[in-house]
Amino acid sequence: MIAKQSIYDYDILIIGSGAAGLTLALRSAHFAKIAVLSKGDLNQGATFYAQGGIAAVLDDADSIDAHVSDTLTAGVGLCHTHIVEQVVENSAECISWLVEQGVPFTTIDNKPLPSTANTASNGDLANKTAKQNGSKLSTLHLTKEAGHSYRRIIHATDATGKAVFETLHRQAQSHPNIELFANRTAVDVVTREKSGAAGSYCSGAYILNQASGRVDLFRAKFVVLATGGASKAYLFTTNPDGASGDGIAMAWRAGCKVANLEFNQFHPTCLFHPHAKSFLITEAMRGEGALLELPDGQRFMDKFDPRGELAPRDIVARAIDYEMKRLGCDCVYLNISHKSADFIRSHFPTIYARCLSYGIDITTQRIPVVPSAHYTCGGVVVNSHSESDIENLFAVGETSFTGLHGANRMASNSLLECFVMAFAAAKQLQQRFNTTPTPTDIALWDDSRVTQAENEVLISHNWDELRRCMWDFVGIVRNDERLLKAQRRISLLEQEVLIYYKQHNVSKDLLELRNLILVASLIIESALLRKESRGLHYSLDYPKLAAELKDTILTPEKAG
Repeated sequence: MIAKQSIYDYDILIIGSGAAGLTLALRSAHFAKIAVLSKGDLNQGATFYAQGGIAAVLDDADSIDAHVSDTLTAGVGLCHTHIVEQVVENSAECISWLVEQGVPFTTIDNKPLPSTANTASNGDLANKTAKQNGSKLSTLHLTKEAGHSYRRIIHATDATGKAVFETLHRQAQSHPNIELFANRTAVDVVTREKSGAAGSYCSGAYILNQASGRVDLFRAKFVVLATGGASKAYLFTTNPDGASGDGIAMAWRAGCKVANLEFNQFHPTCLFHPHAKSFLITEAMRGEGALLELPDGQRFMDKFDPRGELAPRDIVARAIDYEMKRLGCDCVYLNISHKSADFIRSHFPTIYARCLSYGIDITTQRIPVVPSAHYTCGGVVVNSHSESDIENLFAVGETSFTGLHGANRMASNSLLECFVMAFAAAKQLQQRFNTTPTPTDIALWDDSRVTQAENEVLISHNWDELRRCMWDFVGIVRNDERLLKAQRRISLLEQEVLIYYKQHNVSKDLLELRNLILVASLIIESALLRKESRGLHYSLDYPKLAAELKDTILTPEKAG
């Protein structure tokens, strides 16, 4: 028997416990009571697995203008310049704040940074501490990644995401105004029509408690979607299982616009091994001199781009895809064995250890790699304060579309976006906090007309079919025939899952499949609308750039 539903009341409800969600929680905890929800264990998000680092201008030889220019170039004309400038200009402040929190970034001399961690997060203290941390920033080791003209990637060896997550999670756990909930899956956000005015506002969310099987009500002044991207729509991905597009799907059902979902970034180098699940080989390895080779040992990237291995990710991924199809081989190889063994082990300890566990000694052997779905560049349309079309509903991180990434995300700009946009959202939340009423009188989740599913074979079967369909027909290289074929198949899956959803109690797997199918259909619709090849969207039918620069914006019917 399913347990009785519960009602929770918070000022801010954050759905997602990665870098964006935890940063927003810590930046807002001095003025609000906050709940942070995670679908699984708190280390299951994409942040935990991010290897590369955070792009920021810290070197005197580098400049804000250079970082902006590099980002605009990688985005192939579609970046929103004012957002790029906002993110880059605030990069040093965010790194300073992370140092203040105690993130153990790699330094030039490999000595740990002196700890200054504290849980205070208000703007005045953060700005004061940022100035005090200036000398520490100059000691950070900077590496280089594809698309960057200077060394500007701050990192914690090759496990930056893990270091950031563990630090922020520790700070959030110890803060009296932040409560963390594990094993909670969001069903939908709660919206209401404005009284006497057009539009709607958000006042909470229905949340599945996986332990009890009940759907609880979380009421809040503000709801923040920080659920990550939708790369689990593809058969091969570097992302953890939770990357099922939940925030994008929930926002769309609530009436929010989405944009540029055709731009799915495929990371060029994911470890190819039968027992290695979703293990990414960081781009920083190529930044430190690793070479891409065919099975016979021949380099090939210079044929595709003068920047070779340091060309933007879309170019490198397409080049690998082309060579694999041309040769009929299962993978290509990444070779860093020409570097000293000590250098490799000190710079890439995580990759060294993981590959060694599969019998690959990267100090003497090449690493077999393939491209894999990695990052969703489009998402929920938000403004420069991370506000969506629905009042009181915010989106941060990979869930959102800010305009930063354009047609191709530049390496290590994603974590930076999480921090800068979370900072901006926290400021906006504080400004609106006292004038936003506390929601009341929201109906509990109605499950009176559904039954418990006797088996879930439909879910597992449709999940597999969806991911194979997206990989085969909506992958690195596309054409309209493949896209239309995928559209027809996804439409049938969508109908089946909708019927199943209406008849049965919800489960985590069902909710994720429902969301992924919806986002997959939006990806396909977006791809069909773009009649050109730009950045991450490459169409055999439209191989050239279009003269007109425009985003692909989709609007749900209920939004008008």
